[in-house]
Amino acid sequence: MTKKVYPVQQFNQQDIELLSTERVYQGFFRLDKLTFRHRLHDGGWSGEVKREIYQRSDAVAVLALDVKRREVVLIEQLRIGGTSSQHGPWLLECIAGMIEPGEQAEDVCRREAMEEAGLSIGRLHKALSYLSSPGGTTERLHIYIGEADLSHAGGVHGLDEENEDILVHRVPLDTAFEWLESGRIDNASTVIALQWLALNQQQIIANWCD
Repeated sequence: MTKKVYPVQQFNQQDIELLSTERVYQGFFRLDKLTFRHRLHDGGWSGEVKREIYQRSDAVAVLALDVKRREVVLIEQLRIGGTSSQHGPWLLECIAGMIEPGEQAEDVCRREAMEEAGLSIGRLHKALSYLSSPGGTTERLHIYIGEADLSHAGGVHGLDEENEDILVHRVPLDTAFEWLESGRIDNASTVIALQWLALNQQQIIANWCD
């Protein structure tokens, strides 16, 4: 019996019919209930599907890298969603922040680096972007590697008006990769940034050691 061959990604936005949108929560985050139907791979249309979707702006995460010292900055702060994590809710992360309307991603990288770590970022290299959890949120993360002089990096940073309490760590690159391998670093943007850097570090180092 011959198996049917299906095209790869044959559908797009035109193959979804949005029937209704209902705002169910508006606070620090926004939650909408969508009712829709969509085309099926074997032909025809699905029945009505209802999904709650967390509407969130796109964001950036920037891994600050000192190529001369072979060090990166990781910040440590409380993330209430990480309470059940093996290492507790104080996570080791990249510098990160949301892109506000009218902002460019690279400008957000520089702003957040100063606010969260007191760092001035030089050159920026766009690594990749990804949908953080498309079954439940609209958010897309843009990952950057940022050139920085980490000779004086450290201390506690963050905005008082946002109750931020952010501890800055200078971490040898090899140690960061060890923490990645051991699972000590277990949040998506930092895992992806470090994995990307592990694969591409020679190119970045060669370009920035001029």
